[in-house]
Amino acid sequence: MNWTTLEFDQLSARELYLILRARSAVFVVEASRVHLDADGYDETALHVFAYEDMTRPMPIVAYARIRPGEAEYQEVVIDKILTSPSRRGDGTADALVAHVMHVVDARWPGHRVKAFAPAGQRVLYERFGFRREQETGGAACGMRSVAFVRGGPCGVAEPAEWRRARGQRYAAGPLGMR
Repeated sequence: MNWTTLEFDQLSARELYLILRARSAVFVVEASRVHLDADGYDETALHVFAYEDMTRPMPIVAYARIRPGEAEYQEVVIDKILTSPSRRGDGTADALVAHVMHVVDARWPGHRVKAFAPAGQRVLYERFGFRREQETGGAACGMRSVAFVRGGPCGVAEPAEWRRARGQRYAAGPLGMR
């Protein structure tokens, strides 16, 4: 599994197509959430994704979009979080959240983070220091992170919860997060 973090302008046409295809497959088709996926936030976001064999039709195995806080809200927002059906229950979701949190902390140190994730995946996010904030619709809940300790990989100390989480296995849940 290869991890990539790119700004919108750095994405190739193929990478953008594969990201939009993965998001559509998971959120629109699998989760039956009819919505406009190209919502106007992609151009100012960071796109974090893991892939295997870019020659395959669906090589994106994990994805998250990271948006910087707006002037009114200084929180960094993580959304469009997904894992592909082929990687569910194998630790990919934990790796995705850990990778995203390292990217956020390196780019926006000290900022609070709001993640929009399926309500059924709350436990995963709580293991990474998030706490439930609000329900948004029926399928997702907003959670805000707690403060992180500094030092360690990428200049960020890995909280004990993260280290414990890597050693645990959980059944795959909706949208492939575990």
